[in-house]
Amino acid sequence: MRYLVTGGAGYIGGTVARVLLGRGDSVTIYDNLCHSRREALPPAAEFVEGDLHNKGLLTETLSRTQYDGVLHFAALIEAGESMKCPDVYFRNNTVGTLSLLEAMHATGTNRLVFSSTAACYGEPRRTPIEEGDELKPTNAYGESKLLSEHMLRWFGTQFGMRYAALRYFNVAGAIEGYGENHEPESHLIPLVLDAALGLRKEIKVFGVDYPTKDGTCVRDYVHVADLAAAHLLAMASLDQKASAVYNLGNGQGFTVREVIESARRITGLPIAVVEEPRRAGDPAVLVASSEKAKRELGWEPNFADLDTIVDTAWQWHKRLKSDAK
Repeated sequence: MRYLVTGGAGYIGGTVARVLLGRGDSVTIYDNLCHSRREALPPAAEFVEGDLHNKGLLTETLSRTQYDGVLHFAALIEAGESMKCPDVYFRNNTVGTLSLLEAMHATGTNRLVFSSTAACYGEPRRTPIEEGDELKPTNAYGESKLLSEHMLRWFGTQFGMRYAALRYFNVAGAIEGYGENHEPESHLIPLVLDAALGLRKEIKVFGVDYPTKDGTCVRDYVHVADLAAAHLLAMASLDQKASAVYNLGNGQGFTVREVIESARRITGLPIAVVEEPRRAGDPAVLVASSEKAKRELGWEPNFADLDTIVDTAWQWHKRLKSDAK
């Protein structure tokens, strides 16, 4: 099988690309390298350096061969940043996705697995969150992804495009030889591990007055290897299913303080904490119900324990940072 992976030089896209290559598939990565390094590309993949807004290059790339599907990860992902510059997020994430969909339609490429987000739900009325719950994003990042889901539905209805939209919760951990390395980094676990290594003075905790057990935000952490497995299952499901939306999480919620304590246990190192005010657009609790993905895809997370997730991230992180010194 042959797949196009947009954003394949990033954390999740790069992991999925490696899993595809590992099972013998051919992979073409399309990435503009704006927040990633060329060195992160898997050597066995073909690489096209390009932007989503370059519809001509997208169309040319998709025309070169008959792709069995597209896995679309290319996006800006920082909720806080999206509140400061929503225009940038709508242009990059929503309009960029439209450009990809138009190129796919023009070339007869009609299967897509879309990297969506739990941010589509906003502040949930209940947890765990199910796919049919209210969609009311509290930040422009979530809105940009939800608008892309709406476009997918219309491309499916009008043009017969088959798609699966996967709403991730917090992705963490690493596979052998590859893990998270954003520039700049804003995700909690790698930031905490940087603090453990002394690469940052402290870890900032944004908001300690949420209605949770210790006042900090609660998030559902899903291991990147489990997430990659779900993408492969979702793509295969499009042989029988025209469209689907799935939550992907492990069904457990951990507070920010619990993540920090886990990192202290795993690393055996001190981690200084500074409390800061809440950030705009951050819901108090985001925990997934992934029962639909388990039922329909046969998906089952293998990494449900927080310490195990943090440990895989730590093994990657300390090796990466040591090599960089």
